[in-house]
Amino acid sequence: MLLPGVIYYLVYKYLPMYGVIIAFKDYDMLEGIWSSPWADPWYKYFQQFYESPYFTQLLANTFLISVYKLLFGMVPPILLAILLNECRTPWFRRLVQTLSYMPHFLSWVIIYGILLMFLSQDSGIVNRWLVESGSSTIPFLTSTEWFRSVLVGSEIWQNLGWGAIIYLAAIAGIDPTLYEAGRVDGASRLRMVWHITLPGIRHVIILLLILRLGHMLDAGFEQIYVLYNVHVYSVADILDTWVFRTGLEQWNYSLASAVGLFKSGIGLILVYLSNTLAKRWGESIW
Repeated sequence: MLLPGVIYYLVYKYLPMYGVIIAFKDYDMLEGIWSSPWADPWYKYFQQFYESPYFTQLLANTFLISVYKLLFGMVPPILLAILLNECRTPWFRRLVQTLSYMPHFLSWVIIYGILLMFLSQDSGIVNRWLVESGSSTIPFLTSTEWFRSVLVGSEIWQNLGWGAIIYLAAIAGIDPTLYEAGRVDGASRLRMVWHITLPGIRHVIILLLILRLGHMLDAGFEQIYVLYNVHVYSVADILDTWVFRTGLEQWNYSLASAVGLFKSGIGLILVYLSNTLAKRWGESIW
């Protein structure tokens, strides 16, 4: 029964890893990976990326956007899951859960259209309200002050309900006798949430945190590529979008592979460090 899954990971995850040698070669599509000459020196494209004038800006943008999404995106799904678990009206609970996880199935192109309807400076609903209330319009989608907030907010909105499903499943696994004991002891619902529900899902929270830390340099290529524009490059341009423009659109596959390998190395270090830290709390992946 494990064979299909093992084959999938071997074919699509492990075998393609040999392609990382492109990062150490002057890759030519006509000559292929093995026939392309080795880069001189071997760290040529890593050095090229490091000496790029955008290196510091790209790293800062990538880490800041990832940290914002991590900090502001972890708590809302937990709160929603607890609220849904405490809801005693089944039809209302099902309605809220359905409406909250529907955005997860929308592509970022559709979400961009929705954001444009609400946040466009010329015809957006929000700016119309601001004008009618006597305020000036705000360029949410083209302002360096607001764009990161739009990114984080839209990310939370899209994944809020879907993330809550995981925590609801973890809450369902808590021994119900603990709640019965709490009620017998006179604990309020808030106290039971604090002393039973949250400790009961702590291992899931830590596990998801470790997994997200491993993707700190994946700040959301698809989302940013669809939403950003030249006006917000200084605060929105991340490693993936820069690689796509300068590496893939200009056919510099060696540079793109070098930056990808750099990202993977940092991600591995972050996962190891976060797992080591989690062990102090009695939780870990391995």
